[in-house]
Amino acid sequence: MTEPRRRLKHWGWGYEDQQRPQHEVAEAATGIREMFGFGGEAVPAVPLEQADIRTPGLSPPSGAEGSGGPALFTDDLHERAVHALGKAYRDIVRGHRGEFPCPPDLVAFPGDEAQVTEVFERAAEWGAAVIPFGGGTSVVGGVEPRLDDPDRPTISLDLGRLDSVFEVDRESLAARMGAGMRGPALENRLRAEGLTLRHYPQSFEYATLGGWIATRAGGHFATGETHIDDLVESIRAVTPSGEWQSRRLPGSGAGPSPDRMMIGSEGVLGVITEAWMRVRPRPVFKGSATIEFDGFAAAATGAVRAIAQSRLGPSNCRLIDPLEAQTMGAGDGSATLLLLGFESAEVPVGELLDQAVAIAVGHGGRVAAQKVSGPDSEVGAGSKGNAGSQGKGDAGESSGADLWKNAFLMAPYLRDTLVSCGVLSETFESAITWDRFEEFHIAVSEATRRAVAEVGGSPADGQGAPRVSCRLTHVYPDGAAPYFTAIAPAIRGGEVEQWDEIKAAASEAIIDCGGTITHHHAVGRDHRPWYDRQRPDTFAAALAAAKYELDPAGMLNPGVLIDPVSPRT
Repeated sequence: MTEPRRRLKHWGWGYEDQQRPQHEVAEAATGIREMFGFGGEAVPAVPLEQADIRTPGLSPPSGAEGSGGPALFTDDLHERAVHALGKAYRDIVRGHRGEFPCPPDLVAFPGDEAQVTEVFERAAEWGAAVIPFGGGTSVVGGVEPRLDDPDRPTISLDLGRLDSVFEVDRESLAARMGAGMRGPALENRLRAEGLTLRHYPQSFEYATLGGWIATRAGGHFATGETHIDDLVESIRAVTPSGEWQSRRLPGSGAGPSPDRMMIGSEGVLGVITEAWMRVRPRPVFKGSATIEFDGFAAAATGAVRAIAQSRLGPSNCRLIDPLEAQTMGAGDGSATLLLLGFESAEVPVGELLDQAVAIAVGHGGRVAAQKVSGPDSEVGAGSKGNAGSQGKGDAGESSGADLWKNAFLMAPYLRDTLVSCGVLSETFESAITWDRFEEFHIAVSEATRRAVAEVGGSPADGQGAPRVSCRLTHVYPDGAAPYFTAIAPAIRGGEVEQWDEIKAAASEAIIDCGGTITHHHAVGRDHRPWYDRQRPDTFAAALAAAKYELDPAGMLNPGVLIDPVSPRT
């Protein structure tokens, strides 16, 4: 059953009741200036009733209601604002200013597939575009109704009411779930069965299963099953041309995969309504370690690469540079930190952790903390290897890993405060093979740092200089996913233009150095110029042909992944 909806903030991250009082934001501004050497006075967000939101061009049709339930369509001001922007820095800034340049005319809340089809039918009558919407956490313009034709009406299709777990197959370790399930509800339902999907992106609290699938989201694991792709068993979707249902199988060699075609399609081919997902027993044995290094790049291509290629399969293998560690409160800025983690539902993980730690130490690492836990002998104990007794911390202390994890989860909330205080804070990610990693890391870091300084007029170094840091979020035997963070003084009133210039410079460096424009943030509208240079032109033509067949009116998320398709006549 659908839970009562808490009202999301009309701007920024989280719910309305999570917004910090203005006096607390003002107090935080003082600490931010002391920490970074820049930032201004806290400016409150523009109230919704004073926001610049145009009058809708469509009206909800009479009688468009679910069976005894709420209306299918609404033109409610709050809902239109919530569905007008994603959660990128430029989105937070515009929402904070009360600027919503292209809000949807209507928001639709289908409760079943029949109502999804009804939305398509209404949209066809109105000549409207339909923008699928999950949790609204896109950081690439994927849910913003920003169209080439500004006069075309738009409908935001919110899948939040498709939020059921329909079946759990314990024998096959799979579950059939609605695409509108948010992370916490999904995990709570599986927890009752002793199971977990074990997919925890930073957007976990708000994002939905369908959104994860549509954007090829990256989750909890740093190695192995890192992407939602790895967890999908089969997909059901509704397209303007009919149903899309793949056969549920553990694997198949029967031609190109229909699931793979829908995964990462970002709502341009159809609307994902449910999926069979591979689940697993909840882990009870866990182990973690924090290892210090003197250099980031050397630790990446030495210790991290060796651990990834060892096939030990750590659940966590995040490398954090000194500046990132200092900014997130996980360290004092004197060392690069490697955060290692192992977990299992069946067997102790201490020996695996010991082996990974030994590899790290062999590449110049120093053990700062190490602990293991489990239902029996491993609870609170060190692992069997000698590294377990050498760490500065033990099972009862907060390690760098614990501190960083807490800061990581709070970062989106903190960014709202930074925006209020005139601080630019944004991230971008990529992936590159090990043989090109060092050159790539230097080039992208320098291009970003240079752009931040030039656009904002900041000093290149010293107090008040912009901060460009990096961490590895996922690692593979053949490469890694570097994730960059830029923090700098914002140009009040020109924040969007400032970030767009910085983003363009970083993106150019990423593509020129052979990386991907996105590892797990999707393409949306913001990444299109660089995605077009990354993917083969012939593939784009094939994708356009598939869209033309499934969406002949070109209504679904026009401009995402490919140019808008002209309606079939």
